[in-house]
Amino acid sequence: MKTTRSTESQERVLLVGVGLKRPSHVPGVEPGDAERALLSELEELARSAGARVVGSVFQMRDGIDPATVIGRGKLEEVKIEAHLHHAPMVIFDRNLSPTQQRNLERGTDCRVIDRTQLILDIFARHARSREGQLQVELAQLNYLLPRLAGSGAELSRLGGGIGTRGPGEQKLETDRRRIRDRVRKLTQAIEAIRKQRSLRRETRQAVPLGAVALVGYTNAGKSTLFNALSHAGVVVSPKMFATLDPTVRAIRLPSHRRVLLSDTVGFIRDLPPGLIAAFRATLEEAQESAVILHVTDISNPQYAEQDAEVEKILSELGLAQRPRLRVLNKIDRGTPEQLTALNGNHDAVLVSALTGAGLEELLSRIDAVLPVDPLVRVRFSLPLTDGRAIALVHALGRVIHSEVKDSTMAMEAELPASVTRRLKISPPPTPA
Repeated sequence: MKTTRSTESQERVLLVGVGLKRPSHVPGVEPGDAERALLSELEELARSAGARVVGSVFQMRDGIDPATVIGRGKLEEVKIEAHLHHAPMVIFDRNLSPTQQRNLERGTDCRVIDRTQLILDIFARHARSREGQLQVELAQLNYLLPRLAGSGAELSRLGGGIGTRGPGEQKLETDRRRIRDRVRKLTQAIEAIRKQRSLRRETRQAVPLGAVALVGYTNAGKSTLFNALSHAGVVVSPKMFATLDPTVRAIRLPSHRRVLLSDTVGFIRDLPPGLIAAFRATLEEAQESAVILHVTDISNPQYAEQDAEVEKILSELGLAQRPRLRVLNKIDRGTPEQLTALNGNHDAVLVSALTGAGLEELLSRIDAVLPVDPLVRVRFSLPLTDGRAIALVHALGRVIHSEVKDSTMAMEAELPASVTRRLKISPPPTPA
């Protein structure tokens, strides 16, 4: 019988989290609260990967055990819990060294993976474009390379002929060499795709369209907001990292200017720097954007910590100074007290991508902060016979006053600067 994805999705897993007994510097936050929140997030990640979470183990420690993270006593408890729940896999909510991973597998008699490997698996499921698939494979191989281990004659390749007898090249070394060769080929293929995308971006930039990128924590509702603004039909899912490949659509602002809106992959806490390359394609859209929309899920109790993580990653990408607009999403789930408190935040736009509330205000705010192709107010005349130019003014600008004089139409309008150059309007425009 053919194995299906639904059968694979029933893999039973046990989650393990570790907190440190150190005083918290945040009022009202007890030691271990942040790690427990991360463990809940790990549960969402595991479900997004198609696993069935059958239990969890959490431990508070003075320090991380360098060999097994949790110590021998807790390791035995994890082994018993995994066997009681018939869970062949244990997922740790931290990044494990190769030595720690091997020790944990020996101590639990289970397959052990860490947070990074789990995220890579989700990426592999959701990558649809050729570049996304190559990036994920590259990240997986770079993760696997230091974790190759083995010893003994069974890993040796025997030579043949005089002078070649002996253990020869070990299978471990052969595997490493093959992985390095594959990494080199993947890197070259990704670079070729990047150049092609760069050429397409240059073609887009020949037309003065501003770019607006949606960024935010994973599952903040970015794809739902993207669909609401652009009617693009992008996949919307409660699973984490449902969007991995970049999606770009043109939308029209209240000023009739057209901008390119891009949806990007969601960020997450404790994301290793090496994983950022796995979705570099979507992040490049953010790096090329004129305005960044930072989307926040205000219904999540941890949204302040999530926003801080997004800010940290944006700084690492060199986007800290990029014009930004805060978008507080999912107001339909907020309590009246919460919405009252948020209404005092005049720098943010409150929206519900699901119901459409606040979207008109959001488009107006984008119009106001977009620095590309600024609006100018001009007075000019066009021949009545030039119907194409008159239609262009009405389509791409806002006509304030128009009057027919003889065989011409005198107009006063707000137009994007690129349209005034295209129509060769004189005298020179003055700022609106």
